[in-house]
Amino acid sequence: MSKKVLIVGSGLAGLAAALRLSRRGYEVELVEKNSKAGGRLNQLKKDGFTFDVGPSFFSMSYEFDEFVQDAGIKMPFNFVELDPLYTVNFLATGKTYTMYKDLSKLAEEFKDVEPNLEEKIRKYLSTGQKIFDGTVDLVVRRNYNSLMHYFVTLMQAPPTLMPVLFRSFWQQVSKYFDSEEVRQILSLVAFFVGRTPFDTPAVYSLLSYTEFVHNGYFNVEGGMYNIVEGLCNELKKQNITVHYNTEITGFTEKNGKLASLTDAKGKIWKADIFLINADAAWFRGKILNRPEFSEEKLDKLKWTMGTLTFYLGVSEKIPNVHHHNYYLGNNFKEYANKIFTNPDSFEKPYYYVNVLSRSNPGCAPEGCESLFFVCPVPDLRFKTNWDDRDEIVDSIIADFSRRVGMDVQQKIVTKTIYTPEEWRDQFNLHKGSALGLAHDMNQIGGFRPKNFDEKYKNVFYAGASTVPGTGLPMVIISSKLAVERIEKYG
Repeated sequence: MSKKVLIVGSGLAGLAAALRLSRRGYEVELVEKNSKAGGRLNQLKKDGFTFDVGPSFFSMSYEFDEFVQDAGIKMPFNFVELDPLYTVNFLATGKTYTMYKDLSKLAEEFKDVEPNLEEKIRKYLSTGQKIFDGTVDLVVRRNYNSLMHYFVTLMQAPPTLMPVLFRSFWQQVSKYFDSEEVRQILSLVAFFVGRTPFDTPAVYSLLSYTEFVHNGYFNVEGGMYNIVEGLCNELKKQNITVHYNTEITGFTEKNGKLASLTDAKGKIWKADIFLINADAAWFRGKILNRPEFSEEKLDKLKWTMGTLTFYLGVSEKIPNVHHHNYYLGNNFKEYANKIFTNPDSFEKPYYYVNVLSRSNPGCAPEGCESLFFVCPVPDLRFKTNWDDRDEIVDSIIADFSRRVGMDVQQKIVTKTIYTPEEWRDQFNLHKGSALGLAHDMNQIGGFRPKNFDEKYKNVFYAGASTVPGTGLPMVIISSKLAVERIEKYG
């Protein structure tokens, strides 16, 4: 008789784990707090417009290739490589730089501010490749049974990488490039892991290698939510049920194991094994009542940025935009050093605009545009009141209008705003931290909340706040690591 696994949460890691486990003969069932699957990888449809709610691209496509092979399914969505990768506009000069994967074309973009860019960036990316080759298979794709196991593993990394562990991302790019423009643009990738270039370890400069050389970025045809819909269709084929509108609020234990979970309506959910795809730190504190994961203890940890996201459907095509666009202001360092803790630091040197309809015309009515804005903001530890959200959003729209040469405000058909409050309430994210725990050196690898429970041997975790970390390919890896744990358990 096959063992039953109950998965709590239907984010990407939960969906992927369900299919991996089903292939291995486990009986799988999922419960989901919200009315549809996906977690932060979600979709908003409103007034004829379609928006990606969270992630708007992905990298390391080979992790998806490995996953579908492991799960015994065909790739359930179509994706295309992006080139150019994105554009970056600077407020002070009005200059927009287009980031090409072709390094000679990229060098031409920056010839006036960074002479010999091609030579410099090849050296920078070569170092990024060494970091990637020396750490990803060794550190990222592995489980750790203890801190000692983690330290022993780290000792196997090439000694030449040791200096990188003690630099920030900003210090790393500054070793190779002279212009503020290039330093700022290349360090934007640090925001993808939820912090700033000044407090993100230089080891993450390997992400520059992944975006320009190793694999690039990919857009999903029809929008990112097609990943979720494709996986949900595979679940249906295998008769795996997702129970929606089911929020877990309590538990029972027996003989040193988790015996059952209880939902908000009082229904009891039993299984042999439990896989938690809710935030690993939040669930331990809020549901399992672990003192070491209390709200006060969690507040003292380092979390990724809060995000202010808003979704605009506009009645005309927007000039001067691509699929992915970044807008920088005049005080990059000052802003980056204050934005996560200072609720009054809202001069906007950084925000991102995804024009989903640029690559996917069906996501907006004909002649219209679907826009998704992301601005890093303090989480709810530092900015507790969001009554000024409309004022902040209007200021960003005004700035964007000036940069693209069109009064966007007058063209808005529909508008939806998510502050850290919405991110917290909808997805159970601690204080609205959009990407979970930060990736400081003392919060990665063996220092991150484990993907196996400290008390119950039949409880495991998958998702952004456990190993290996945040990002779509990382949570796909997370599903694999959790399944490896479950298989060893029995």
